[in-house]
Parts: sequence; structure tokens; C-alpha cells
Amino acid sequence: MRRHSLILLVTLAIGVIASTALRLVSAADSTSLARATDVLLERDADLLLGIVPTRTTLAGLFRQQGIDGPQSAALIAAIGSSFDLRRMRAGQPYTIDRLLDGRVRRFEYEIDADRRLLLSRASDAAPRFVAAIERIAKVTTVVAIEGEINRESSSLTAAIDKAGERIELALGLADVFSGEIDFSSDLQPGDHFRLVVERHTREGKPAGYGAILAAEFFNDGRNLTAVRFTPDGASPGYYDTQGRSLKRFFLKSPLKFEPRVTSSFSRSRLHPILGYARAHNGVDYHAPTGAPVASVAPGVVTMAGWTSGGGRTVRVRHANGYESEYLHLSAISVRAGARVGQGDLIGRVGATGLATAPHLHYGLRKNGSYVNPILEHRNMPPGEPVPAGLLSIFNAERDHVLGLLQPTALRAANN
Repeated sequence: MRRHSLILLVTLAIGVIASTALRLVSAADSTSLARATDVLLERDADLLLGIVPTRTTLAGLFRQQGIDGPQSAALIAAIGSSFDLRRMRAGQPYTIDRLLDGRVRRFEYEIDADRRLLLSRASDAAPRFVAAIERIAKVTTVVAIEGEINRESSSLTAAIDKAGERIELALGLADVFSGEIDFSSDLQPGDHFRLVVERHTREGKPAGYGAILAAEFFNDGRNLTAVRFTPDGASPGYYDTQGRSLKRFFLKSPLKFEPRVTSSFSRSRLHPILGYARAHNGVDYHAPTGAPVASVAPGVVTMAGWTSGGGRTVRVRHANGYESEYLHLSAISVRAGARVGQGDLIGRVGATGLATAPHLHYGLRKNGSYVNPILEHRNMPPGEPVPAGLLSIFNAERDHVLGLLQPTALRAANN
């Protein structure tokens, strides 16, 4: 009896082991079968992402990516059929979709924030491409932003950055109030601002700003308001609540913001290099090398070159007997005889000539005699107001956009 029981137990154990082994084999077979049904696709192309380098040609860019000969020539010819090759800029992104055998399937180049150039291969044999320019889809929302000048955010760029926005918005706000505020010297702790602006996003990422629709700037006890309005047949401009233009004949500073006055206008000042007193016929602004310098008013460039004391120098003749001058530049962006508009780039800050450090010397002459630029700017009359026949339209737009400065009103408008 005991022997029969032992045989039965052994038989049952063998059965369990066999069943388990069979399940393991079946699972292995199932896994093998699943692996056998998977299709592993081999990579057939490379996606090359890059930025257009400085001092290069389109042929040079393609050569760096191993694209030359007839294919490079076909690409360049196709691009030239839809786009001026001279307008291709360094720093712009591009994408090349290239098969492993070297054939380019697609080429993309971002022209600007709004457009991209697309090239698609039209033939598998001889290299031939079809070019097109398409708009880049954007989403635009209207947002209200506010900030304050204080110890932690002592400049406009710092205040805009603290508000979570980008430097382009600081530049835009500085332009709006450029006739009223010298952002290099007029800002005070406690100053604050609010604005309503169009913000663009592209594929969920920030893509710059549109127009500033309205803004308020509380500066050193003053309450400045700007409303964007476009009179019939004219360009958009900014006006106060009464429809008076904020544009002045001169900008308050040839630098956007941030610099500080290191030396004022003086009839007698000890020169830091020459060591003797002489007239200082202008204002010195401390600013970093390369900072953009703008023409303070429309005019004609009368001189763009080198002077012994001023280094790289630009002079611009304006209406009403005025001439402005910009000294110690590291680079000049205009030529003599060229017409420039108010705010146009004419050069960049440097330390050329008799200069101990990077700065801009800005001078202003009236009827041939030097005058104090800061005092002269304060006396400049405003630009043309909103025409009387358009005041009712302006008032309606003013009330609407100023209402958007209140966050609750803006949320309701967006909904």
C-alpha cells in the first residue's frame, strides 16, 4: 500500500513538471511568434537641423552637409526662383531631410517669424525641386502685463523679465514712450507700468509680440498714457487720452534704455585723456560695446567715418537747423548721403577715438552752435494730434483698449 502511494506521488510530480515545462515552451513559442511578426523598419533618411552660419554662402552651407554637385546646384536654382538669395540671414534655422543614399527629399528655411521656405524633391532621378513659401501658423492672444521699477528690477528690461516677458516687449514699450521718457536716466524706484499687447505663439511656443494696443507708465509722479490709433491714410501712432501725439521731433535719447549719463553738457570740463579743461559739447552715455544707437530724428547723414578725437562718427542733418552727432562708435551702419528715419539704426556703441571705456557721446547743434541736448529735447513740441473729424472714433477705441488694462475686462473680452 505504501509502495503504491509512493508511485502515485512520483507520477503526479512528473505530471506537474511536464505541464509546467509545456507551459514554458508554449510561452517561449508565443514570444518567438510575436517577435517573428514584428516588422523592424530600418532608418532610411537623416534629418539635419542647423542654423545658417555667418559668412557663408548657400553653396557653402550645402557643402558642409555633404551636398554638392548637380544636387546643390538644383537646390540653389529652386530657392532662387522663389526667394532672393541675398536676403538669407545668418542665425536662421534650417532643416534638411536627406535619404541615406545622399538624395535630399526636403529642405526648409525659416525666413522670419512669419514665413518659411519649403523645397520638395520633384524627381527621383535627376535632381529637381519645387519651391514654395508658406505662412507659419500662429495663435494671437491679447494680454495685460504690468511691472515695477524697484531695487530688484532697476531697469525696464529687468522689470519686463520679472513679469515673465521677453526683451522685445521692453524695446516696444521704450519706443512707445521714447518722446516722453529717457529710459537711460528718467526711471525712478516706484515707477510702474501696465500695457495691453498682442502676444503670438507658434506650436505652443512664444513667437514674439504684435502691437502694443495701450499702455500706462507712472514715471516720477507723472501718469503717462498711450493709445494706439491709425488715422485714415496714415501710419499707426500713439496718442494720449486727449488725442495728442506722443511722438516728438526728437527722441529723448539715441539709446533705447539702460545706459546712464556719465558726463553732462558743459562749457568747460577736464578731459579724462588730454588732461586739460575744454568744452564738452554733448552728453556721454555709458553703455556696453555693441549697443544699438538710433537717429533721434529723421534726416540725412552728412558724415559717416573717422574723426581724430571721436573715432567712428556719424552726423545727421535734421529739419529746423538741427544736426546730431554720435561719437566713439564700434561700428557704423549708414553711409553719407543716406536718409534715415527717427529711431533707425546708425551704429553701435564703442570706445574708438579718445575714449577710456565704451560709451556714446551724443551732441546736438542748432544753426551751427552746440546746445544742451537734454534741455533742447524738453522744449520739443508734440507731433500732430488726431484730426478733429476722427476724435469720436478715437475716443471709442481709447475707451475700449484702456478698459482692457483691467485684467477682469481682458478675461471677459478673450472669452
